[in-house]
Amino acid sequence: MRLLLLQYAGDYREAVQRFAAGGNENYYAQKYTVNGIAELTPHFEEVSVLCCQTDEFYNEVLDNGVRAIGAGFCGWVDEEKVVQLIEQQRPTHLVLHTPLRKVLRWAIKNQVKVLTLIAESIVVQNWRDRLRGFRLARLLNHPQISWVGSYGLASSKRMKAIGVKADKIIPWDLLIEPTPGSYEPKTLTQASEPWKLLYVGAISELKGVGDILRAVKILRDRQFPVRLSIVGKDSEGAFARLAETLNVADVVEFLGMIPTSEVVPQMRNADAVLVPSRHEYTEGFPLTIHHALCSRTPIIASDHPMFQEHLKHEVNALIFPAQNPVALAASIDSLFKNPSLYAALSQASYDTWYHLRLPVKWGDLLNRWVFPSSANDQWLYEHRLSAVSPQQKPIAIASSVKTPLSTR
Repeated sequence: MRLLLLQYAGDYREAVQRFAAGGNENYYAQKYTVNGIAELTPHFEEVSVLCCQTDEFYNEVLDNGVRAIGAGFCGWVDEEKVVQLIEQQRPTHLVLHTPLRKVLRWAIKNQVKVLTLIAESIVVQNWRDRLRGFRLARLLNHPQISWVGSYGLASSKRMKAIGVKADKIIPWDLLIEPTPGSYEPKTLTQASEPWKLLYVGAISELKGVGDILRAVKILRDRQFPVRLSIVGKDSEGAFARLAETLNVADVVEFLGMIPTSEVVPQMRNADAVLVPSRHEYTEGFPLTIHHALCSRTPIIASDHPMFQEHLKHEVNALIFPAQNPVALAASIDSLFKNPSLYAALSQASYDTWYHLRLPVKWGDLLNRWVFPSSANDQWLYEHRLSAVSPQQKPIAIASSVKTPLSTR
């Protein structure tokens, strides 16, 4: 048997080499997934990881026994070339982290067993999106596609909405720790310094980073004191230049990439975490939200469709219309002028985090599929989307909270 895993981004070779040199994770559970793939090598003739987005083309066997292939694409992906690279590996089992239709058609035609572990949502905003969704669903419903794993409950429901059979969809997540640590809820006290805002994630317009900077400009013009820290890679310095243009550079700090272990502490130290993704961005349910909920720091998020399933306005977050800096500024203003609301959002956050946890992890789904047995087949069957009651909470664990902790 020959296993190949297809990724859109996330350079597997670079990650393995970084870890071997003692480096840190670039994102949560990266070691978990990297090592989980390597652990499969004794059971297959060959295990390969093909990544579409890499700085250069390469094809080599790494020290951990996994063949890493970098397609060398930057931006646009040539699906025909991806198919050719897959064909060269002659896989019997194919795991897709990105749903490329030409790859699916090739796998169906060549009777290759397929599992998807999709970590992105399907955006449907117009008739073209609906047509693409229909075509994708038709492929995913084919018997050659064993299961359609989709990251998070909201993304799984979106898969069902485009036409994928609920009996084939299995929601999964990456929250591998039993608990990331228990913080006490926060309360709001009188500010003696600017309020600290934090953004963590990819730095792009579609992720709403420009909208944050424009909201900070609005607040500054109103003499409302805030400071913004941005964690992520501003590759070409475009957003640092935008901060200069908006005359807010002196209250905006670009921290670059930080170790995953520092994300929750950074959020804990902030007064609000911003998640302003625009609707066009193909969110699953970002780990940024999970981390923010763990930190007990209130979230201000856009009304992205993938957030609406779990984030409720003035219940466990403040929600504003995406791509609207004026509304974002108003939400920031409202949060820091309402101590009772601030405390309520912080109080609700940890229970929300536990509510979001799903029983199926990335490794569970992968391993139970590649090692078929009556027990594994039954387990997969029992975790289908269609088997989840609308009223069922994935996992509910009471948080161990004592007394509130001031933000100052």
